[in-house]
Amino acid sequence: MNKIQERFNVLLRHKAEDAAAPPELTKQLAHQLLDKLAQVRLFAHAYPLLTNLTHGALKPADLLDFAYRNELHGLSLHLLDGEENSLSQMTPEQLQAFRDKANHLGLDVHLEISSTLKKDVDQVIAIATAIGTRNIRVYSRYEGTLSRVMDMIESDLHYLAKQADAHDLYFDFEQHEELKSTEIAQLLSRLNHPRLHALFDFGNMINAYEAPLEALQSLAPHIRQTHLKGVRIVPENNGFGHYGVLQGSVEDDLPNARMMFELLLLGEQSPQVIAFILEQENHYIAPAFRQSDEAQDPFIAYREMSETPLPCGYSLEQMMADEHRWANNQITYVRGLLNEFRTLAELSLASE
Repeated sequence: MNKIQERFNVLLRHKAEDAAAPPELTKQLAHQLLDKLAQVRLFAHAYPLLTNLTHGALKPADLLDFAYRNELHGLSLHLLDGEENSLSQMTPEQLQAFRDKANHLGLDVHLEISSTLKKDVDQVIAIATAIGTRNIRVYSRYEGTLSRVMDMIESDLHYLAKQADAHDLYFDFEQHEELKSTEIAQLLSRLNHPRLHALFDFGNMINAYEAPLEALQSLAPHIRQTHLKGVRIVPENNGFGHYGVLQGSVEDDLPNARMMFELLLLGEQSPQVIAFILEQENHYIAPAFRQSDEAQDPFIAYREMSETPLPCGYSLEQMMADEHRWANNQITYVRGLLNEFRTLAELSLASE
């Protein structure tokens, strides 16, 4: 085995020891990898700076500046991020100003809501129209038996499909800790609608009692966006919770390189994943939702929207300062990982 293949294997096996063996880095794969890397679109996300948005002076328009300064392709923003300064509270004039700034900086904006309820969907559609975006992340927060929850979500997805057609939009359903990737894939396959897809989160499958690479494989045909983050896996009762850590750190239990590689290669002629979104969630705490010994039709508990409480020993000022550093760290890590793939592909071709 040559040195380049050895280095490639080490990269893809990191935190993925039980996964299938890494593929051979052939000339064809190297060309394919370089082509996909040239088209990667990295997006900022509001969550890494959420304390600054909630308690500090940061406003949604400032996130556009952050994305531009770091030469990212866009920004993914929850409708409620920023509280009274959020997109949901803006006047038509303020929304137009936000749209104009994004256009001036050459940035795409993707929206997110934590619901599939009609009233929330109608609100996000109105704001999407106002700021000129076509891409919306959703997930459901229903309580009840799994079969009942799946029925309610399927009904909602039919409404989303109609609205997507009517308004030229795309909705991407995120696997958000309580549903398994196989269950979401089931729903999307059943509807089989060209404007309904999935957002794959790097860590949320842990809480649904799934392994990262198995979850990715299950959802792969539907993935259109992805949230990148670091996670420490925490055993809890008969399942697993997760604790947000810096992506790529020693504490991070996720097979980041292997997941990035698999996601990069999705799509035949063009990349299937249109946005790799940098959602650093350091100190976020998420409990186990699914268990190894759950009933055949388990009860799905209601979940609140995601938030990160102030960590023990942290002042508000320290948290706000550190958020900027952590957000920058993630950009450095992800770009370093992409550059490592690029280097290996180029070395492989040069050695032919």
